[in-house]
Amino acid sequence: MSDRFKCILLFGAPGAGKGTQGKILGHVPGFYHLACGDVFRSLDLTSDLGKQFLAYSSRGELVPDELTVEMWHQNMHAQTVLSLYKPAQDLLLLDGIPRTIAQAKALEKHLDVLLVLHLTCPDENEMVHRMRRRALKENRIDDADEKVIRRRFEVYHRETAPVLGHYPRSIVKEVPATGSPAVVLMSVLDIVAPLQDHHFRNPLST
Repeated sequence: MSDRFKCILLFGAPGAGKGTQGKILGHVPGFYHLACGDVFRSLDLTSDLGKQFLAYSSRGELVPDELTVEMWHQNMHAQTVLSLYKPAQDLLLLDGIPRTIAQAKALEKHLDVLLVLHLTCPDENEMVHRMRRRALKENRIDDADEKVIRRRFEVYHRETAPVLGHYPRSIVKEVPATGSPAVVLMSVLDIVAPLQDHHFRNPLST
């Protein structure tokens, strides 16, 4: 199993800031950030695969596990072949996958999960506000409809939140996500920096 990707999972409810923190860390040498949402949004929506994705996402529902894992695996293969992601040097930061226990189990043959970074934000209304504000800034129509956003929270609590229990409690670290991105980043770095430093010094034994 030594060929599995060593990774950190960015975990949290919609609007908790997974993408923001992932993008920031992705600019730090030694980290490689891959957001499942970006993989989805890069799809050609006129293709068969794109139409399948759109049929679910437009209703605020999860894409089926088998389809999600296959899309992710193909994308990871491309990133590795192109040397955009170098497993021996980079820690993989995954954002938005796994979203179900079935996905987590299917990914076990591909991933060596070193840490689950759980961004917590108990105020759901605050997260809804964040998502609507982001929708206006980035012209993401799917995030502008509050009904769709609320539906995502329902799906998260039902399907995704239980994924935390799939991993050993010892590797799950919680970070309050209610502060500014910079304040949250300081807390995140306190956790991930030592892990990355160890991987950098001992890439084959992390």
